[in-house]
Amino acid sequence: MSMYQVKPVSPDIKIDLPTCMYKLPNIHTRQENSCSSDHVLQNGDMDPAVRALEARQDEIMRKLYELKAAVEGLAKTVTTPDADLDVTVSSSLSSQSSSCDIFKATKNLDALLGKDLGALRDIVINANPAQPPLTLLVLHSLLCQHYRVLSTVHVHSSVSSVPPQLLSCLGPKHADSYARHMFQLGFTLIWKDVPKLEMKFSIRNMCPIEGEANVARFLFKLLAPYPSDAAVATLVDTWVDIAFYQLADGSAKEQAAVLRALGSALGHAPWLCGPEFSLADIACYCCLSQNGSTSATAANIQRWIKSCENLGHFGPAKLLLK
Repeated sequence: MSMYQVKPVSPDIKIDLPTCMYKLPNIHTRQENSCSSDHVLQNGDMDPAVRALEARQDEIMRKLYELKAAVEGLAKTVTTPDADLDVTVSSSLSSQSSSCDIFKATKNLDALLGKDLGALRDIVINANPAQPPLTLLVLHSLLCQHYRVLSTVHVHSSVSSVPPQLLSCLGPKHADSYARHMFQLGFTLIWKDVPKLEMKFSIRNMCPIEGEANVARFLFKLLAPYPSDAAVATLVDTWVDIAFYQLADGSAKEQAAVLRALGSALGHAPWLCGPEFSLADIACYCCLSQNGSTSATAANIQRWIKSCENLGHFGPAKLLLK
């Protein structure tokens, strides 16, 4: 038996422990007052070490903000059905300058595409390197003149090799390519083994657009509206279809008929659809150049070819033809 008997504590007795045995100093108050006591020199200037620390903290916060914007933009791209980007090759330009500005007014993307809460609108295009889309390079050059475009070239694993000129077809890398929030449009070109060119834009609201002619129509509408005159708008669409289905892929007989029609149209106006440059001129010039029949054409067609080239927007397409 124990020498001491422990008496149980009655359940009616309450033991009150002190809620705070020690009083802690107010760290925030001390930190706020530190500038006025510890870090302010006798002449009233701030301690250089503290000033350098604050500058470093501001720089870190700036980089964190840019990193956050980049991660959000990357997440938006990765969650699309085009997330099969295997090898990143180059990231390119945001703007190009040209001596000739065809489309004077910059379009309101919110009015054209609907509001997207200020997010970067990504245009993702899959193209086969065996058939480079020359019209898209011309339209990309025009888009860069009117919008802040973040352009990127990728190579998919289905393609074994890509010529260097295709890797740099959208221009040099832009210094601010890491900061997606600084741009309005994202233009991503993926060289991939696909039977037909396809574009994915707003994956939640839009089905993929297939065919270079249809993608070119979509991109051109970001630059300028189609003619309000229904007859002229139909004429533009007709020339676009003729360019891709007869001038580019048609038989020798069909191509000869198109050249005669081109000569006739350009005998009455400086451009294919009248006094104004249009998508019809872009499509026909690119398809005519791609099939190599620019030299054996009539004089008015040669004049029209020089007029197109003088605009300066066909430079990227001409580089791929060399």
